[in-house]
Amino acid sequence: MRCAAMFSCALYLCFSAAAASKPWPPAQANEWCSQQPWLVGSDFITSTAINELEMWQPDTFDLPAIDRELGWAQSLGMNTMRVFLHNLLWTQDPEGFLHRMDEFLEVADKHHIRILFVLLDSVWDPNPHLGEQRAPKPHVHNSGWVQAPGAGLLKDKSRWNKELKPYIVGVLRRFGQDKRVLMWDLMNEPDNDNSVYKAEELPDKSARALKLLRKEWKWARQVNPSQPLTSGVGGGEWSSDSSLSKMERFQLRNSDVITFHSYDPPEETKRRIDSLRRYNRPIVCTEYMARPLGSTFASILPLLKKEHVGAYNWGFVNGKSQTIYPWDSWEKSYEAEPTVWFHDIFRQDGTPYDAKEVELIRQLTGADASGR
Repeated sequence: MRCAAMFSCALYLCFSAAAASKPWPPAQANEWCSQQPWLVGSDFITSTAINELEMWQPDTFDLPAIDRELGWAQSLGMNTMRVFLHNLLWTQDPEGFLHRMDEFLEVADKHHIRILFVLLDSVWDPNPHLGEQRAPKPHVHNSGWVQAPGAGLLKDKSRWNKELKPYIVGVLRRFGQDKRVLMWDLMNEPDNDNSVYKAEELPDKSARALKLLRKEWKWARQVNPSQPLTSGVGGGEWSSDSSLSKMERFQLRNSDVITFHSYDPPEETKRRIDSLRRYNRPIVCTEYMARPLGSTFASILPLLKKEHVGAYNWGFVNGKSQTIYPWDSWEKSYEAEPTVWFHDIFRQDGTPYDAKEVELIRQLTGADASGR
């Protein structure tokens, strides 16, 4: 991944003594960037899991599916995946969870794929629970995805140090120097209003999420992992500091590497990238690609490569998350597979939804069919 600034390793190392409470200086972030390839991957959940709990719990942790599906990613020349975790997995069994993370990373490394882990997530169902997860609602986008933490824990800050800090600190201590881990995304879309669940959400959810994110960032900086920390902005107006929300301002000022989400057509995506250049840091798009909205591989991936911006499209294999269906499937009934998939690249048998898309991705990554 080419960066605007290139710095020597000696300069990079001199930052290791910097105060861990502050974000990396831009020079350190750009030196880190200069050591990376162009980052290309997907937001990944196994096709056999409806949400992050089902993906990682011991009874449903599907290592053969992980191996098979990451092999398809390697065949596209993808070199990274963004993968969601959950605090309840730590509550359930810390050591078992860390062991499964290690097994996952071993398989990913076999396929030359490094992982961007997402530690907390503020989107979809606010009432997560351990154990058996519900079956997918037919033809509904992400009908079983759950927030981390749930609304009950988010609203009770007296529990955060006891129930969330050990999780954040424990995972970062275990993998904070692991070269198989690329970055840490501390919280996904913390100010997402989740209109589908609005009746059950906290009225001041965004304010509470910001308080939690401030705490989480402090915990993470105390561990001081070797990988960059980030939290992606999405959906707002970032053209000037005055246009930023409190949440966006905090995210952008504290991220080592700038990450953002855009399901917009190429002109708007380019404008968003340009608006983030003022931070003089590497930029990575951690969510894009919604075909009916004009965000496609053909329109966006060449742009991201030209702009030297990392690229993670949402969705990889069509499965229990059912993200081939659009967001409006929460309010509108669908009875069959849509003609135009919203997200995802492959069917469960490894057949691509669109062979031309697969060929384009391989051309842009420089891979042959084996991923070399």
